[in-house]
Amino acid sequence: MDDDENDRAARARKGSPFLNTAQAAFYVGLNGRTLENMRWKGLGPRFRRHGRFIRYHIDDLDDWSRTNGQRGRSPASPRHV
Repeated sequence: MDDDENDRAARARKGSPFLNTAQAAFYVGLNGRTLENMRWKGLGPRFRRHGRFIRYHIDDLDDWSRTNGQRGRSPASPRHV
């Protein structure tokens, strides 16, 4: 994502609460392609269709991030018994 996208994502918090896929991905710290794949698989944050455009509400991104947080060690960590 270029600086222009970063600026638009930052301004979205002050203006419109709706972000496009690139802005939403930047906001939650993901690659845009990853967010698209998650949307296709039904795993990502809630989105809306505004005509032919996909939009993410900033509150939905915050909720999704909060509910998908991890605690403790990652599942990939080896267990020592």
